[in-house]
Amino acid sequence: MTDGNEFTAPPPAPSGAPSEDQKTLALITHLSGIVLGFIVPLIIWLINKDQADKGFINDQAKEALNFQITLLFVYVVGIVLSIILIGALINMAAWVACVVLSIIAGIKAQKGEAYRYPFAIRLIK
Repeated sequence: MTDGNEFTAPPPAPSGAPSEDQKTLALITHLSGIVLGFIVPLIIWLINKDQADKGFINDQAKEALNFQITLLFVYVVGIVLSIILIGALINMAAWVACVVLSIIAGIKAQKGEAYRYPFAIRLIK
């Protein structure tokens, strides 16, 4: 049972070495967020969520999806706050964080390491 707090620590990454295909798909999943937002991580997660042998890609797709949903919330807040001119700064900072953290996550995933974004609302568990 959960306490309703979305900011709790994520579950540990699945154990076992992922295959090269899973590493590559995880890389693509993380990097696609830079251009396409949450669309690709959502599709990858929906395709692989019921396959026990795809634990690594399932974990990384959920992580990327949660991060992209968090960024979507930040972008909406930035748009609302653009009337007082701080919104543009918020959106720029969110975009830079998206690019930098997605590249770091992609590199880690390609090495077979499960990556956890430093800030993400964990809606998909």
